[in-house]
Amino acid sequence: MNNQSALITGGAGFVGSHLCDRLVASGYDVMCVDNFHTGSKQNIQHLVGRVNFELIRHDVWLPLYVEADRVFNMACPASPVHYQSDPVSTVKTAVLGAINMLGLAKRCGARILQASTSEVYGDAQQHPQQESYWGNVNPTGPRACYDEGKRCAETLFFDYHRQHGVDIRVVRIFNTYGPRMRPDDGRVVSNFIMQALRGDPITLYGDGSQTRSFCYVDDLVEGLLRMMDQNEVTGPINIGNPSEITIRDLAETVLRLTGSKSRIEYRPLPQDDPIQRRPDITKARQHLDWQPGVGLEDGLKETIAYFKHLVKS
Repeated sequence: MNNQSALITGGAGFVGSHLCDRLVASGYDVMCVDNFHTGSKQNIQHLVGRVNFELIRHDVWLPLYVEADRVFNMACPASPVHYQSDPVSTVKTAVLGAINMLGLAKRCGARILQASTSEVYGDAQQHPQQESYWGNVNPTGPRACYDEGKRCAETLFFDYHRQHGVDIRVVRIFNTYGPRMRPDDGRVVSNFIMQALRGDPITLYGDGSQTRSFCYVDDLVEGLLRMMDQNEVTGPINIGNPSEITIRDLAETVLRLTGSKSRIEYRPLPQDDPIQRRPDITKARQHLDWQPGVGLEDGLKETIAYFKHLVKS
């Protein structure tokens, strides 16, 4: 049995719950912290009652007085629908959450990983995006609560590292999908699958030529664990899938895999929505020996099966 303890903020969320699974299976004593704003008890129900799993209902805006060897700071709504529904709360979660978790790591001498985001690059002028790129973010736009909240969290991580010697790791997560995504989270994969399963029109924003790169959740979790376990680099390191697809192609793939008769409907593109998004994962390959292994079709089949089960129940 591994006697190390791991604290995961946002542990009942989409990515956080998969991380809980892996760490519980590895024998860590896992403390899952969530305020259930976007997380769900369903995601971690199967872990409750395990001897090395503990669920703590808590808001990371507030200090948390526990001990841990490893801290994964995953807490923050990550889809535009959710982070824009209460933008002040999003900024507080990103910034005060980072301060509180860094304070905890400093006190315990823990290693702490920040789940940052490709959104720190904004509507990128560089393609694909490298970690050295400073980004192109609108600081007063409707997405800024998330983009700038996460940028400020990165600043805090590196300042705590330089000023207090806190042992940090920073990853920038690109579009992730898979089972346990919320059906109402407004992200393109969950939107398309739910619309296809219900036979509703598939809503495409813009002309559908904008691109995204989708990384399956199991691949992402493997990248997070490798980042946490290595001693070479603090980051930031991009974790994502460099294989790029247009949103129109994604819609057509989902229609084919679900066998849906839904038609595609075009709508105007939202403000500050990035036109291209693809990670340069050279550093992840070099330092973590990591690259995604799950192809888009295989990952989509797993995700569709999960949503079909939700629709039935």
